[in-house]
Amino acid sequence: MTAALTIAVVEALAVGLWFGLIVGSGTTTAALLGLGILLAGTFLRAGIVDSTVSDARSAVFLRRGTTALTLAAGWVVWLLIAEYVTGLTGLIVATVFLTGLLTAQFCFERRLFQPHSTNLSSFGPVISAALLAIGAATLLATAWFADWTNGSPLVELEIASIVVLVEAVQVAALAFVCCAFLAHQYRVQRLLESEI
Repeated sequence: MTAALTIAVVEALAVGLWFGLIVGSGTTTAALLGLGILLAGTFLRAGIVDSTVSDARSAVFLRRGTTALTLAAGWVVWLLIAEYVTGLTGLIVATVFLTGLLTAQFCFERRLFQPHSTNLSSFGPVISAALLAIGAATLLATAWFADWTNGSPLVELEIASIVVLVEAVQVAALAFVCCAFLAHQYRVQRLLESEI
């Protein structure tokens, strides 16, 4: 459970920061900074997955790098498809694409990190991929279609006034973290069970 939570937090931070920089600002600097954060996050995530489920004791950085680069490219292509098709149709097409891509990614990671596993074909990667894609779609839909803020009444203290604001994108980010945790918890549990 700790590994799944760590993987989910790393992925949510990397994708969330990348997404926030890309959607929030259209500059080249923000895009490059966001891509750097996404790559660093995917490398860290790949290392955590590898060290958690791999049956090999030596660190093989090539397989971590390969999985990290394919995952980062997948997130970028997901957003490009959504922006190219646009609207609700773009959101649906990109989500279906992301589900397929993440399913392939999770199968690829399982093959790399557990090459001697006997049960390599299962429906588990599809469930994990769908959960993660639903969380990502929630984040994208909120950024595109929802523009609300809910605030608490003004609380005045002697030295300051306090207002708590909750924005739609914050709720979507929390939903993405929950979906990422559920997806990785299910996936890591299935991977660890296959080693027994």
